[in-house]
Amino acid sequence: MSSKLVLVLNCGSSSLKFAIIDAVNGDEYLSGLAECFHLPEARIKWKMDGSKQEAALGAGAAHSEALNFIVNTILAQKPELSAQLTAIGHRIVHGGEKYTSSVVIDESVIQGIKDSASFAPLHNPAHLIGIAEALKSFPQLKDKNVAVFDTAFHQTMPEESYLYALPYSLYKEHGVRRYGAHGTSHFYVTQEAAKMLNKPVEELNIITCHLGNGGSVSAIRNGKCVDTSMGSDPAGRPGHGYPFRRYRPCDYLPPARHSGHERGSDQQNADQRVRSAGSD
Repeated sequence: MSSKLVLVLNCGSSSLKFAIIDAVNGDEYLSGLAECFHLPEARIKWKMDGSKQEAALGAGAAHSEALNFIVNTILAQKPELSAQLTAIGHRIVHGGEKYTSSVVIDESVIQGIKDSASFAPLHNPAHLIGIAEALKSFPQLKDKNVAVFDTAFHQTMPEESYLYALPYSLYKEHGVRRYGAHGTSHFYVTQEAAKMLNKPVEELNIITCHLGNGGSVSAIRNGKCVDTSMGSDPAGRPGHGYPFRRYRPCDYLPPARHSGHERGSDQQNADQRVRSAGSD
């Protein structure tokens, strides 16, 4: 077994994906999903050594209970996995303008994630729980927790791409701009496309697409992101028919939250998940 194993955590708003992966060759030793948080049917599923298992987490369980189960039940079955861990990677939905790459987590990074929570109110708080639990469960890896920001890859966009046709004060005072999402996916696709096309990534001019529960497209010029379909929140998806430069009311929500008005974004995000492009 490799000594380069990494625990990867993706704490979502109502679920948690996790895996232990060999950082050198990509081999997967553990993978799983905890879901239905805050509901009576909260549960966790995982695959280890080719065997699939499932367990109930208990009514109302959420991120903390799921992470405790991973550490104290799943990994307890194979303690050598924990012993071989060299780092923990945390997928972070929003890093604002501050982070242009992955960073080792310290107190300033934790504060930065908190500061960006108004742009990802369903996700960043969940990420912070995951970070806190990881630091508590693996104190020997205190300096080996890494934040991987979905917004980082898009920070190469020029002003004409990320600014809206709105008063400039909204950007300067409240950070209202296009941030993008799924950046780790767009970065990976860019790198892999360069390999398959046998071109240096610096010479690559393509459109990258991320299609999953959410979807987004990005324009890549010379290997860098120069435009993307998502704005300040997850609702600007190509599958939902929004023109790329269209401004939407939810992009006012971050400054509205600062003013004490928080209605709208949670419901809009929920609506976006269940409505197809052709629905009423």
